[in-house]
Amino acid sequence: MNTDILFREAFRGRRVLILGGLGFLGSSLALRLVDCGATVTLADAMIEEYGGNLRNIAPVRDAAVINFCDIRDAAAMDWLVREKDYVFHSAAQVCHLKSLSDPFPDIDINIKGTAVVMEALRRFNPTAKVIKLGSRGQYGSVLQLPAGEETKPEPKGIYEISLLAAEHIMRSYHRNHGIRCVLSRLTNIYGPRAQMRHNRFGVANWFMRLAIDGDLIPIFGDGRIKRDFLYIDDCVDALLLLAVTPEAEGEVFNIGHDAPSDFLTLAETIVAQAGSGELTFTPFSPERKAQEPGDFYTDISKINRVTGWRPSTALAGGVAETIAYYRENREYYW
Repeated sequence: MNTDILFREAFRGRRVLILGGLGFLGSSLALRLVDCGATVTLADAMIEEYGGNLRNIAPVRDAAVINFCDIRDAAAMDWLVREKDYVFHSAAQVCHLKSLSDPFPDIDINIKGTAVVMEALRRFNPTAKVIKLGSRGQYGSVLQLPAGEETKPEPKGIYEISLLAAEHIMRSYHRNHGIRCVLSRLTNIYGPRAQMRHNRFGVANWFMRLAIDGDLIPIFGDGRIKRDFLYIDDCVDALLLLAVTPEAEGEVFNIGHDAPSDFLTLAETIVAQAGSGELTFTPFSPERKAQEPGDFYTDISKINRVTGWRPSTALAGGVAETIAYYRENREYYW
């Protein structure tokens, strides 16, 4: 499938709003969409430590419109959603550990914020298509792997519960008001433009910072817990394919990798690609143990069947690209 041609034809001249547009996922979408000829507006609250970074969009800074605002601001959302063809909703409170000590940002941003966005669309642009970026954490612990979309969600924490609630809010607006929604549950995404200042989300990227700095990389337990680590470019391809596929509307899709790895292999790959860093084994902290669901990887057969998407980046290749990016742009992320 030649996605470059498909996306250029689909998005050229289209008006796109990206919520959380200066963060890791939002900015990656922005770069690709501007390249495809879309008119892109980015909205970001730039909440401290959440990952919003103007460096992320440096190549398209003059081509995109930036609005510094919060999705909980109804007046801002009422204005920004107007006349947009697509809305990518990637704005969220995304720190698992923070939700254990303070659940209210999850409730306020992820639930209330999503309701504000959907109400703005209902009132001012009900023909737009909105694509929600959710999390594999919505499943919680599962008994059978890989986890398919039909798996009953059993989220463990307020963070995951709030994302599942946001998904249900959007489904309600799809059913009751006809707003075209596509719902995604993303696995462990890594790559350039993710925040690198702390380890509270994005373990793969954090391991790469430690390796670049020549530090110890902590492996919890024996390191054999499995995940499906997915490179950001593959994730962007999946989201754009879902956006332009009519059959995806109203559906939930896993976006992950069909070749799961484990944390030990991840760390060994990072050290090998970086040529620096060292592994060390450590017991789980009580906070991490409370949030750890064990092995988890998703079934991506549904998105493959509906859109033809399948990841194309192997772990070593994605890690190499990511390390090269941060070595060149370290001053903007450390």
